[in-house]
Amino acid sequence: MPHHLYLVRHGEQIDAEHGMRDGGLSPRGRRQAELLGERLGGIPFDAAYHSPLQRAAETADIIATKMPALEPEPSALLFDCVPSGPAPETPSAYAPFFGSFTELDFEAGRAQMADANAEFLRSHREDRHDLLITHNFVIGWFVREVLGAPEWRWATINQANCGLTVLTQRAPGRPWTLLVHNDLAHLPPELRTGLPEPFAF
Repeated sequence: MPHHLYLVRHGEQIDAEHGMRDGGLSPRGRRQAELLGERLGGIPFDAAYHSPLQRAAETADIIATKMPALEPEPSALLFDCVPSGPAPETPSAYAPFFGSFTELDFEAGRAQMADANAEFLRSHREDRHDLLITHNFVIGWFVREVLGAPEWRWATINQANCGLTVLTQRAPGRPWTLLVHNDLAHLPPELRTGLPEPFAF
């Protein structure tokens, strides 16, 4: 039976441009979450989990108001993290980015995402729809994992605020597939934020 995993990046964070590590949603971020909740309203979710950080928790709460039967739960496996460090083949252009983190960051992120893979990408024998509300790097790692790309390539995969990505496993034991990536059809252009500037259309 198919297992569908819906991955959502949190809504835009208030004062995100000033580098706050965590905080609530901006008015635009709240509207992003409302529209996403309306889009997801017809999906029979079995479970929903969110990062414990405030911006993800608020996104989950807003989405849940559109689906009263849904009770999102916090999961430490969905914390914002740096899933791995660079590899010998990583282009030098990424050196400043990876250089802003420590080996401890890489070790902690790799361990967290190994546990997240085991928990959320495991096979189920029943038809399931699970919702994960998390962060850009975490979603990039899941997409990289499903595509079988080198570890460092998560850093090249970007998701917009409240963008929708869907992974599907058609039956237990079959490979996961990337069904939808960073779908923004529910957001008008003025609410599409969080992508690198040239792609924020």
